[in-house]
Amino acid sequence: MPELPEVETVVRTLEKQIANDVITALEIRYPKVIATDPDQFQEILGKQILAYKRRGKYLQFMLSDDYILYVHLRMEGKFYIYENSEDTYSKHIHLVMKLQSGKYLCYHDTRKFGRFYLVKQGTSLQEIDKLGYEPFQEELTPKILYTMCHNSKEDLKTFLLNQEHICGIGNIYANEVCYHMQLHPRYKVNKLTQKECHDLLHYIRIILNEAIQHGGTTIRSYTSSLGVTGLFQLQVKVHGKENEECVACGTLIKKIMLHQRGTYYCPNCQRRGSRS
Repeated sequence: MPELPEVETVVRTLEKQIANDVITALEIRYPKVIATDPDQFQEILGKQILAYKRRGKYLQFMLSDDYILYVHLRMEGKFYIYENSEDTYSKHIHLVMKLQSGKYLCYHDTRKFGRFYLVKQGTSLQEIDKLGYEPFQEELTPKILYTMCHNSKEDLKTFLLNQEHICGIGNIYANEVCYHMQLHPRYKVNKLTQKECHDLLHYIRIILNEAIQHGGTTIRSYTSSLGVTGLFQLQVKVHGKENEECVACGTLIKKIMLHQRGTYYCPNCQRRGSRS
């Protein structure tokens, strides 16, 4: 599933390639991709894209007439932009928006898990309402994070993945944050000190920002369809590096399953909090 840096990269890339285009035609080839009322979704026609934003792992198309289009790419969703209608015919393209410029914005999803939500601004949307702080949000301070951690019984990895705490962090970056904190992924967050919560927020922001600058990881090529290659995969310290040497101490990176998620860590650098 794409995480905050990948979604942010898609948002920035669409902004450059489409800008303030107008949606003139719509073809829905797989109706289940529309999560809100299908009839209401037709209101997207004639709307101009005023801005591109992101909320957690959701893309936000800010449209004219106070509409917002939210898109969750899920496991394999990605966008393609074509100049010719003939290029849009693929069994994995499930939604096509023709734009006033003549371009076609196509949603491609081999697993069909992605979803589109069209709502009026100010309308409640459960998927968005339940999201927690944005990682770069000024209101998210070390003090706030310390309070959140001490009210939680979760381990560090699970806390980082919980979108109701801080939204946008997924498996890749959670593994990396745990490594930089030099804490085992099972370490209980209610044991974190105020200093450690300060460091935790620091590493979350540093790692996510660095990933954004590198275009994300693109391990499953979320953004390469738009001509962007994610290079952060060259910077990761533990994720996907099972049986490779830790860059800090040379110990072989270990992989375990934690709450059904592949979890990578260094048994030497991240001993604190380990049950083994």
